[in-house]
Amino acid sequence: MTKTKKRSQAPDLEMMEDPWRIFRIMAEFVDGFEELKDIGPAVTIFGSSRIHNAHSYYHAASKTSELLVKAGYAVITGGGPSIMEASNKGAAAGGGKSVGLNIDLPFEQKPNPYINHLISFHYFFCRKVCFVKYAKAFVIFPGGYGTLDELFESITLIQTKRMEKFPVVLFGGKYWKGLLDWIKGTVLEEGCIDANDLDIIQVADKPEDVVRIIKKFYAKKRK
Repeated sequence: MTKTKKRSQAPDLEMMEDPWRIFRIMAEFVDGFEELKDIGPAVTIFGSSRIHNAHSYYHAASKTSELLVKAGYAVITGGGPSIMEASNKGAAAGGGKSVGLNIDLPFEQKPNPYINHLISFHYFFCRKVCFVKYAKAFVIFPGGYGTLDELFESITLIQTKRMEKFPVVLFGGKYWKGLLDWIKGTVLEEGCIDANDLDIIQVADKPEDVVRIIKKFYAKKRK
């Protein structure tokens, strides 16, 4: 009688990799928290990576950041080009902390040259946690899907009280008008949000207005 030889099963390499991925995620959080723990009050600025440096939004982002650092805030960006670069440029010009949380992408986003405090991430969600954890406000300049993702994640966390309310400022009323009209005219009208949820977002058209909104929020909070 012939015995059937039991076939040894090759280990599932993908399953073996998963536990090690958890350690890599933990390491990114630890490194990010350690690097940012002494950053002080900061404002995170989001916006497009595609707007050219002659655009009015680019200059507005640079001016906004310069005013923010003079008001005592560090500036945090995604570390890339365009609005991120402008924001880091303004922060550096103002003599403040210019932080870039860069992300490894297939097309290799390179950190802009105006960052004086660079942290690199592999995982988007680790990076997004650091954007929120150390910010006293978000300023959202015109941008695409990534910018919208960061906007809606922040207002969702505030709406659901998963984090304390802070200023979320949309820069450029003309750019955001269609989105805000849809939120007010459709999302609110259908009862998918409450009227007071609209108060989470504010709009500014001048760099000075951004700083004023943030200062006013924290002055009121101290009372």
